Amino acid sequence: MTDLFDRAQKQEQENRDRDLANQLARRRIETPDQDAAGNRFCLNCGEQIASDRLAAAPDAVRCVPCQSWKENAGRHRHGV
Repeated sequence: MTDLFDRAQKQEQENRDRDLANQLARRRIETPDQDAAGNRFCLNCGEQIASDRLAAAPDAVRCVPCQSWKENAGRHRHGV
């Protein structure tokens, strides 16, 4: 029984490691556009990302409307 538990625990850790690696890979792909002054621009619409958004989410690569759209589109795609 212990062997079964150990295998399940190992599989769960491998799944977590894989998911984390996938998240990090997606973040590297989504590098924000930034000008010389440090202003960051949305990957979708090209508008400047508001400073209050960046204060709340320093790694943001999209403005609030585009991020909301992306999240909602993902829910529809996954049937949520």
